[in-house]
Amino acid sequence: MSTLPGFKRNEAVPLDLGWINHIHINKAAADRRAASLANRRTVKKEYQAAWLVKAIGLIDLTTLSGDDTPGRVERLCRKALRPLRADLVQAMGLQDYPLTTGAVCVYHEMIKPAVQVLQGRLPIAAVSTGFPAGLTSLETKVREIELSVAAGASEIDIVITRQHVLTGNWQALYDEMVAYRQACGEAHVKAILATGELVTLENVAKASWVCMMAGADFIKTSTGKEPVNATIPVSLTMVRAIRDYHEQTGFKIGYKPAGGVSTAKAALQYLTLMKEELGNEWLQPHLFRIGASSLLTDIERQIEHYVTGAYSAAHRHAQP
Repeated sequence: MSTLPGFKRNEAVPLDLGWINHIHINKAAADRRAASLANRRTVKKEYQAAWLVKAIGLIDLTTLSGDDTPGRVERLCRKALRPLRADLVQAMGLQDYPLTTGAVCVYHEMIKPAVQVLQGRLPIAAVSTGFPAGLTSLETKVREIELSVAAGASEIDIVITRQHVLTGNWQALYDEMVAYRQACGEAHVKAILATGELVTLENVAKASWVCMMAGADFIKTSTGKEPVNATIPVSLTMVRAIRDYHEQTGFKIGYKPAGGVSTAKAALQYLTLMKEELGNEWLQPHLFRIGASSLLTDIERQIEHYVTGAYSAAHRHAQP
């Protein structure tokens, strides 16, 4: 099972409804901050190329399609181990830099072919607990986690029961998350909030806090299957919850935006957000991931543009 350097488990704290009930979000202020990130001039030239190389190492390279096959997952894993074409690696002077993606993310049935290719060189994340809707029984969800860990997953991306958030049943959400955390054992657990279905930023913040208090190692925006997935206002709300939780408890929680992060420009916005809100330590894969399937293609195209001065077609950059 692959482990991450610098990773320390969230040991969890008792549910404190006093913390939850005092959470209020200024949506107008969050929107202004988000707009400032979207509208500012981004880094250019060699600085942009360096940031994009950094972004590659933070990607959870993902395939979560109904037509996934072992062959597709094997190709995904090989791409994760060698995410840049050899000529671009040479041109960027990265021959001695161990460049890989942060992890691969697959369904339970695809863990076995991923293990066969990766052989412990990268973490394998498995989506679980009735992904994406999360509407199976708790017993089924817990068993699903246990089976994925036994199959070789070192990270489990669980989905919370959204009705607990929408009805304000924070104790139920906490108890559910505790059960998932226990079922994961030594595997790291990422709590997917499905923020596009939580209606308000206040709900997003409260769900973030409850999942962190219950032991989530990461909080994650989306399954990628909702109509609205990762956004900057939602991300700002979640990373500030992470910052406040760290100040209150001393535990550092990771963050993963997922769904719709498909361009190099978007990736740079998320890296900027993390650096400015949480600092450089949160620009490492044990505390930050980007869930994506097509993002790597655009990053590779941008790096080729930096190297050659010309944009290439997407099909020239191999993807599963």
